[in-house]
Parts: sequence; structure tokens; C-alpha cells
Amino acid sequence: MRGPAGILLCWLLLVAPHCTEVAAQDDEPDPKMPCAKWMGGAPGYPGHNGLPGRDGKDGKDGLKGEKGDAGAAGPIGAPGAVGPPGIPGRPGASGSMGMKGEKGDAAFVHRSAFSVGLTERPPAPNVPIRFSKIFYNEQGHYDASTGKFICNVPGTYYFTYHLTVYLADVKVSLYKKGKAVIFTYDQFQNNNVDQASGSVLLHLSSGDEVWLQVYGNGNNNGIYADNVNDSTFIGFLLYPDMGDY
Repeated sequence: MRGPAGILLCWLLLVAPHCTEVAAQDDEPDPKMPCAKWMGGAPGYPGHNGLPGRDGKDGKDGLKGEKGDAGAAGPIGAPGAVGPPGIPGRPGASGSMGMKGEKGDAAFVHRSAFSVGLTERPPAPNVPIRFSKIFYNEQGHYDASTGKFICNVPGTYYFTYHLTVYLADVKVSLYKKGKAVIFTYDQFQNNNVDQASGSVLLHLSSGDEVWLQVYGNGNNNGIYADNVNDSTFIGFLLYPDMGDY
């Protein structure tokens, strides 16, 4: 259907539902007014709980609360392992000087030494040679009247002799406690002055005697000394026996 009649029909069809809805709304009672035009139905049953909603966003932090009281002290824990040494601290200040101590005993140094020369010539054979020229005998351990050194400090000693040889051969020995320890022989050459010498280390006990002596038969006592030639006998303590002191 076309033309004005068709347009009118279409307009009526669109307006009719709206008018019906308005009329229906006019028939509903005002919920604020007493029931005058209709009667309400019985209340329905409560519906089922709905599904939990989603978690909301975290809220902002609140204000800081007041500090609470301290709790009770807990039990003492086990000792920990020893840590590494720390850095050395600075040196402390010097302390005050202490009181002076008591005077100690002075250290005692054991000494025993002699150095002697010959004045008699020629010496008699088979008896101790008496060296009566004293160079050093501070401790008095050498006896010039007998020609013997007497040990007063037990220990190790060094002995040596240097003899001028003239006019005859020399056979000499160093004795300890009456027994020859070393021997020296020098053959004299005519119109010449010779030298004979010897040395030895000996351990001596207190009272031991040491001396030089011409030995053997015959003319073997060519030991000589004068204003320009010396024959000497020397001995001294190297170190004492510490167990005896």
C-alpha cells in the first residue's frame, strides 16, 4: 500500500503500543497511597544468596600505630663461633715508671790464665822447667817455684809453648798429672838459632797439675833464653764446667 494512506497506517501501528503502555501505567496504584484500585499479592520467598563478589583493591596504609610495650626476654642462645681477630688497636699511652727493683747478684766470670818465660838456662832434664819470668799470673794459678800450673777452675784449657833452641837439641814434653801428653823434638843446627813449639787442649779437674819438662837421656836440654830471645809457656781457661758452679 502506497501513498498517504500507507503512511497513515504505519504511523498508527507505531503509536498504538505506546498508548497502551501509558494506559497500563495509569491503571497501577501509587505505592505511597492506600490500596484503592488494586489488591497486592502475598510476599514472595527470599531469594538465594548471590555469588561472592570479587576482592576489592587494597586500601591505602593507615596511620602508624603507637609503639607497643616490650615483650618478655627470650632464652639465651648458644654461643656463636669465634670470629676472626680484629684489627690491632692503637698503642696505649706509656705507663708510669715502676719502683726500682732490688739489686741482683753480680755475675761471676771464672778466670784462669798465665803467661811466663824462661830465665834459667839450660833447664835440668826430667824435672819440671821453672819459668820464672812472669808476664801474667793474676789469679796465681801458676807456681813459679815449681814450674807447675795447678787447676783451680775445672774446665777446658788451652796450653802452648814457644822455645828458642840453641847450642843443643831439644826434646820436651807437656805433662798432665805426671804423664806426658805431647812431645816436641828439634835438632840444633850449628851456628843457628832455632824454634820449637807445641800446643794442646786439655780438660782439667780441680787440683790437676800441668808443666813442661825436658825428657830423655843425653844432651837434649838446648832450651835457651837471653835479653833478645825468649822461651815461653802459656795456658788459659776456655770455658769452665758449669755443672760444678
